[in-house]
Amino acid sequence: MKKFVVKSTALLLAAGFAATAYSAESLQDVMKRRNLSQQDLLAASKTYVPTGKRDEFVAFSSGGQSGQQGNIDGKEINWGDTHHPAISETQGKYDGQFLFINDKANPRLAVIDLRDFETKQIVVNPIFKSEHGGAFVTPNTEYVIEAAQYASPLENKKFYPLEEFNEKYRGGVTYWKFDRKEGRINPKESFSLELPPYSQDLSDAGKGPSDGWSFTNSFCSERYVGGIEKGRPPYEAGCSAKDTDYLHVINWKKAAELVAAGKAKKINGHNVLMMETAIKEGILFLVPEPKSPHGVDVTPDGKFLTVAGKLDTHVSVYSFEKIQAAIKAGKFESKDPYGIPVIGMKDALHTQVQLGLGPLHTQYDSKPCIAYTSLYVDSQVVKWNHCEGKVLDKISVHYNIGHLMTMEGDSADPKGRYLVALNKLAIDRFVPVGPLHPQNHQLIDISNDKMQLLYDMPVPLGEPHYVVAIEAAKLKPGVRYKVGTDSRTDKAHPGATKAGEEETVKKGNKITVYGTLIRSHITPETIEAEVGDEITIHLTNLERAQDETHGFTVSTYNTHASVEPGKTVTVKFKADKEGVYPYYCTEFCSALHLEMQGYLLVKPKGWKPGKVVAAKAVYTETDYKATVKKVVDTQVVIDSVVGYITSVNFKDFPDVVNMVDDATDQLNKIKDAKAKHEAAAAKKDWDQANLWAEQVWQYQVKAADIGLRAKTYLEQNGAKKVK
Repeated sequence: MKKFVVKSTALLLAAGFAATAYSAESLQDVMKRRNLSQQDLLAASKTYVPTGKRDEFVAFSSGGQSGQQGNIDGKEINWGDTHHPAISETQGKYDGQFLFINDKANPRLAVIDLRDFETKQIVVNPIFKSEHGGAFVTPNTEYVIEAAQYASPLENKKFYPLEEFNEKYRGGVTYWKFDRKEGRINPKESFSLELPPYSQDLSDAGKGPSDGWSFTNSFCSERYVGGIEKGRPPYEAGCSAKDTDYLHVINWKKAAELVAAGKAKKINGHNVLMMETAIKEGILFLVPEPKSPHGVDVTPDGKFLTVAGKLDTHVSVYSFEKIQAAIKAGKFESKDPYGIPVIGMKDALHTQVQLGLGPLHTQYDSKPCIAYTSLYVDSQVVKWNHCEGKVLDKISVHYNIGHLMTMEGDSADPKGRYLVALNKLAIDRFVPVGPLHPQNHQLIDISNDKMQLLYDMPVPLGEPHYVVAIEAAKLKPGVRYKVGTDSRTDKAHPGATKAGEEETVKKGNKITVYGTLIRSHITPETIEAEVGDEITIHLTNLERAQDETHGFTVSTYNTHASVEPGKTVTVKFKADKEGVYPYYCTEFCSALHLEMQGYLLVKPKGWKPGKVVAAKAVYTETDYKATVKKVVDTQVVIDSVVGYITSVNFKDFPDVVNMVDDATDQLNKIKDAKAKHEAAAAKKDWDQANLWAEQVWQYQVKAADIGLRAKTYLEQNGAKKVK
């Protein structure tokens, strides 16, 4: 022991000297050692967030090929391709309440509640077989827009050969009705608009003067079907033969009225407004647009639409006013093969600006008329003025940028400040990890006339296709649930269990467990079953203190739950193999986290226990007295903490009030355990006496843990002495 202390002291002294030497290093020394410039320091000062402070903005980035939830046609979906997140809006401005995101591979849409950042709903598109153009919200989130991508028959499980592509295959755009009060999409009040078999792509909703209209671009308006197996040129040859594609201009408000009036057709049980009706009612129009466009972006004032074609060097700015004038005057240059009126490009254009090679996506600044467009081929971001039609600045990125995003840049109230470039290739930016390089984001300062690259960030998982950002102050997430809440429904969970009401119910081969989780303890500690039993476990996290999350898993049974404070979750599985299977908490939640465990005992059918031999005594009277002393000493610490908390205005801090409630719950359990250890000691049953005394100490430790957190919180947040 003496040697250990000496060595430890020497190490501490050495560490202290090293720290002293390091702290003496000047800023110039650091710059020289790391080969940093003044520009590097400026970039660092703009991105560094000191401990205790928080970021100004929060970004939500798609995970690319990383979705893994849901069912389609009765099959579990283990893979998804998320692309376009969208934040809910009120009057065209981000409100921070909900986030929507699409899955291109399995056409569906998810609703994420930003009160707890949980997915509440996933809806499967009833008529599309693929989609890319989602999610985009209308100015008051009345609808979430999702456009099809690759044309296919709209009827489920209906086969038509590719030779009938023009007649039997269709595109479309779906308007999912969003119920703000319920926080859910209402499929029954949602509808789609049938569109030609062009490949529809991204969309945007009008705002201000263009509110009530939506815009969806397209590619492969040639309707070419490849087939190199049959000796024909491939898709990319036929899908880039023409000079232009089509921008779809849709009056969604009138479309919704037509659906409500019963003018839609039911396809797969879903309301679809057919092209014939849309043309007749004057709600669907086309405008030629540059070849192979990706984004169509409405300016913050709602007066213009920006479209960039990847096979053109220009960005095209359309005037909503001119489009409406052409519609009102019936001035159309032609009709497409399906009879949709086509407005002449010159009759709709405000301006065209030559930006560079591969223009792809546009976002806007807080400064009027200022826009930013990504150049995929040139690997650059261009800053330009869409009112005057001139380029202002360019900056290179690494490499092959796809989308870009400015802070709240697709809303009616962009914040400017920063831009994020979403790059497809990393190549030389990060430590190599093999042939698969990380995707990456780059943060760019756009607050000055010239853009400045600030930071490179590698991104894991799949390709981050698009990202949206919101002022952090707009997010108002909760910190706990009301005890017994089902977070998926935001209602009381039918399996919610209070402390002391835990039970295991067996009916035939079905076992239902009503359990609870609290720091370092799972109740029940043992679940007994037979092979073939179907087990349902309801678990309620009894914690009210912020951030006291528990997890639950049963070894090798491929089941897991994350249980935040107050939440009730359910896990189900079949006990299909006999044996002993530990279950435990997967979140490090307390000093005795590793002891937070239990056993699932799966017995063979008809198993009967043999003769049970009582365990011999392990603890002595001396052990018991030592434990009791530990309890007494710990109580002194608790009394000190309680004394501080009650001496200040702790009731003015809701988080602390919840912590005090949790700590009080633990202390209230002591009375029963104390009576048991004293009764066992009177019988000289030192095993039981010591264990129950130890349990008293466990309650104390948990209470002290919570109390010390509360004390620290109060000290750091300016608690005042109560007079």
